[in-house]
Amino acid sequence: MSTLTAPTATRGLGALAASEARLFLRDVGGSFFALAFPSVLLVGVGLAIPGMRDPITDAPPPWAGMLPIHLYLPVVLAAVIATPALTTLPVVLATYREQGILRRLSTTPMRPQGVLVAQVAVNLAALVVAAVLALTVGALTFDAPLPDQPLVALLAFVLGAAAMFGVGLLIAARAPKASSASGLGMLVFFPMLLFAGMWTPGPAMPETLATIGAYTPLGAASQAMTTAWFHGDFPALEAVVMLAYVVVLYPLATKLFRWS
Repeated sequence: MSTLTAPTATRGLGALAASEARLFLRDVGGSFFALAFPSVLLVGVGLAIPGMRDPITDAPPPWAGMLPIHLYLPVVLAAVIATPALTTLPVVLATYREQGILRRLSTTPMRPQGVLVAQVAVNLAALVVAAVLALTVGALTFDAPLPDQPLVALLAFVLGAAAMFGVGLLIAARAPKASSASGLGMLVFFPMLLFAGMWTPGPAMPETLATIGAYTPLGAASQAMTTAWFHGDFPALEAVVMLAYVVVLYPLATKLFRWS
């Protein structure tokens, strides 16, 4: 891998990101899954599972009086983060590697960092759209509340996204084929959702599972957003955990990235 100066490394980044955005939108199945899956999940859970719209009566504050489906808002936002990070980003980059596109790009002034940054930018844009859509659907369908601490919720969301994209980039850095990237992504995706509370949200999560989840990137994001939504505390531990993943995973993914 050649070593180039920083200005050279960013050459053509805007054009590359625009091209990646067009390709993302042309993949109807992938873009639908990244943009709409969390909202569909929220509506499905809220309408299909009995009791999700009945007020909670057997739990202490702040849970008493809430609807169970409201507890899923941070979990759904965690799914918003995990979906592009683990199912879209690694597969696209591995497909490029498998088809030799990355090898051809290596003959241009664009460094691996540029390809990674362009993909992250496109998927982050999709993530923002998916999050806004999920929150809008939650508010209109289930009268879902806004977070008690909006800025803390936003910080938790951003840190969680950054940490999970680090995981996706690490998979993308080494997966030789799209099939292997997809398999690895799915292998990580479902345990991450478990630790994020997909099946046991909020106070329903066992203490041991919650303790372990707090040290995973998606579990920390979900718990931090839950704190921001329903409590008055600052999720310091979870914020540190997510930041640690960012600091470690991005340089590691860049170091391990291969064109072919």
